[in-house]
Amino acid sequence: MKNQINLQVGKWSLPGVILLGTLLTVGGTFPSAIAQSETGTLKLTANGEAFVREGLVSKDGWEVEFDHLYASIADMTAHQADPPFNADNDEAIVSEVEVTHAESTTVDLAAPDIAEVATLSAPAGRYNAVSWEMVAATDGPAAGSTIVAIGRARRGDRSISFEIGVNLPLAYLCGDYVGDERKGFLSAGGTAEVEATFHFDHVFGDAELPATDALNQEALGFEPLAALAEGDRLEIEMADLKSQLSEADYMTLENAIVGLGHVGEGHCEIAT
Repeated sequence: MKNQINLQVGKWSLPGVILLGTLLTVGGTFPSAIAQSETGTLKLTANGEAFVREGLVSKDGWEVEFDHLYASIADMTAHQADPPFNADNDEAIVSEVEVTHAESTTVDLAAPDIAEVATLSAPAGRYNAVSWEMVAATDGPAAGSTIVAIGRARRGDRSISFEIGVNLPLAYLCGDYVGDERKGFLSAGGTAEVEATFHFDHVFGDAELPATDALNQEALGFEPLAALAEGDRLEIEMADLKSQLSEADYMTLENAIVGLGHVGEGHCEIAT
């Protein structure tokens, strides 16, 4: 499937077409009527942050390390949105320009470097919103799941190797990246980046924060998962998590997974 560039003029959406006096088709490349100097290179990335790459200590004291954390991402789209999208108030992103990588791509968030979903040629401008879907991978190490976490957890003299498969399709709508650096400014002939950020401390909690902190209050931790292990091994899928966790723990886990998607520290809306 080709990458798709959607440009909007006013309220009209023209998928795969640019209106420049005449209609010119686009299919992952730009028509010759657009000068090369008006485009740049846009990187679509996915970041599990240091919690994934370096490991974390859960709210209940388990040292969790990831060998791999696979995430299957589809239809990742960078938007030049006007007005700017606010995930707390807006129901939809209103785009003047959209640059989409439509294919499903499985990335490893535990790899040493921030994962690259795609690198695309794109019109210069300010990309101030991003959207993507979590879909079940059709092949590879995450086949059948939206997320697969592989690693080990230790507490005291107990060590558990785990492989946890999650299949929870979701669609995120997110605004501007919030962080120490600004992202999404693409100059003509330059390079810019937009990022899908995943906050796995929302699932496991953070021992460095007080137990009363909102993040820890809403996180599952690792202890309920450890209770499902057979000896020193936990290999489990979403359906078994639903049947074997308590109803309250499963709902906590599901809500935490829904809340994974961010843009840096910026929040996202779940598309309905």
